[in-house]
Amino acid sequence: MQPRSAAFSVDEHRQRFARLRETVREAKLDGCLMVAPENIYHAGGYETWVGVNSPQFMIFTKDEDEPTLILRNVDLALAQETTWIRDIRTYHLHTDSVPGLVEKVLKEKGLGKGRLGIEFQSYALPHAMALSLEEALPSFSFTDCTDLFGDLRLIKSPAEIAMMRQAGAFAKIGLEAAARTLKAGMTEIALAAEIEAAMRRAGSDYWAIPTELASGWRSAGGHAAPRSKIIEPADLVHVEFAGVSNRYHATALQTLAAGEPSGRARELYDIALQSLRAGLKATKPGAPVDAIEEASLEPLRKAGLEHAAMMRFGYGLGIAYPPIWLETLQISRGFDRRLAPGMVFVLHSCLELPDEEIGIVQGGTYLLNDDSLEMLAGAGDIDLVSA
Repeated sequence: MQPRSAAFSVDEHRQRFARLRETVREAKLDGCLMVAPENIYHAGGYETWVGVNSPQFMIFTKDEDEPTLILRNVDLALAQETTWIRDIRTYHLHTDSVPGLVEKVLKEKGLGKGRLGIEFQSYALPHAMALSLEEALPSFSFTDCTDLFGDLRLIKSPAEIAMMRQAGAFAKIGLEAAARTLKAGMTEIALAAEIEAAMRRAGSDYWAIPTELASGWRSAGGHAAPRSKIIEPADLVHVEFAGVSNRYHATALQTLAAGEPSGRARELYDIALQSLRAGLKATKPGAPVDAIEEASLEPLRKAGLEHAAMMRFGYGLGIAYPPIWLETLQISRGFDRRLAPGMVFVLHSCLELPDEEIGIVQGGTYLLNDDSLEMLAGAGDIDLVSA
């Protein structure tokens, strides 16, 4: 039976779950205590943010048992409207033992010892809960499966790509609102309000990271949230935010100017564009991620600005919940991975010059097809727009 609010068919979720279980077997795990809300949603269909507030688990073994969801009793209706999983156990916060309930479910599944996979790097697993699980389950060993399970989400299905295209459409509406309403004299918060309201009115879901927006002397902060600062004439203003469809994110990035910018600002913007173009040119199926970032750095080295590139060139994107929207894919030096069709990622050039009080971020969200790189959201490779 299709749950009332499910974004995908039960068949699609079951196919994802089958791949997940096969991954557990290949890793020689006996079972899994899945905690990351993005992974539970991907395989189990349960769509809710509350895993970072109240403990939640999707429990299954390497055998053919049906998965079990553990969640807080007040959230039972949220699960029933989205998940295909029928075995749902609940607890009452602060009075019931969550580790005790986990132990009970494992015993029912025939597991009294063995190796369990869990996402130790998830924000949904506080350190105190991890310690409590280890204390309640002394016969088990735990293996960090953050990357193992997260990697299963990197290649998007046709239905997921449709979601991400819709998210990109919301992000485009946000960028259009930014360009249309930006003017000297308004506050950063007022500009952010125009962007966010436009996307929400269009139907965007909520985003996992607050809108990032900084102007003028604040623009050298790469992840600045908007403040009550007045946007001044000639200020550079960079924005980064996501449109969201059923938790699938498409991130838009653009640096604009409030009026006529300085010559130095234009010079730095053009160098950032050269970096973006070089990285985009290197982005293709089979390309090593470290080589892509190296390509993006070449124009900066020639300009003596490599030190100003403080952010990775890219990262994977898809399902996300607060407080973060990055997937396990990192398009950066230090990682041994190659790109494949069906991956979706943010690519951006970044120049941060605190001494000059200038920062530029430019790029967007891209889908890698068999023979093309498709931009889903963002300004990308365009000349500096002056409002």
